Amino acid sequence: MTALEPRIYLASQSPRRRELLAQIGVRFDLLLFRGGSREDAATCEDPLPGEAPDVYALRVATAKAQHGSALLQARRLQIRPVLAADTTLDVAGEIIGKPVDDADATAILGRLSGRAHRVLTAIAMVHNGRIEQRLSVSEVRFRTLHAAEIQRYVASGEPRDKAGAYGIQGFAAMFIEEIRGSHSGIVGLPLCETALLLREFGYPV
Repeated sequence: MTALEPRIYLASQSPRRRELLAQIGVRFDLLLFRGGSREDAATCEDPLPGEAPDVYALRVATAKAQHGSALLQARRLQIRPVLAADTTLDVAGEIIGKPVDDADATAILGRLSGRAHRVLTAIAMVHNGRIEQRLSVSEVRFRTLHAAEIQRYVASGEPRDKAGAYGIQGFAAMFIEEIRGSHSGIVGLPLCETALLLREFGYPV
């Protein structure tokens, strides 16, 4: 980073994370993985046996940031801090990620109906060998959902690329009775934790 134009890399394909970073005035360039993070062995999102949801989220976010940092050298890009994130749900201790298809999304939403769950968003930043992590934990409670409204929501396509098969910033807002924690963290990038992490790396935010 320079004093005139500080910039970071964002290792994420999520448009929501891009919008949130822009919201707080952070200047960034996208660092995309070839084939996407799900297909890259270095950033595999499959949970390890017996892995706790919070440990999982931190591990995956850190792996993405480390892989992104390694790509800077491989691609001969300017060295800057790399920010990555991972969002997952904790439902009674079980890791719930993005649905694999519409049937899976329907099943996930049925499980969330009428109960509370935790949304975990981990962020990690890597620069010059330094690694720092943060974890945002929020609680979300859904009202009881009818099968027909779940079907309509799944048919809208909104759940397909979202952890827990819903987006709080979209149609699913009408499902939510209560949240405790970070709204931006539930969307996908906790801005309070992100700003503090950026400051630790010298970014003036």
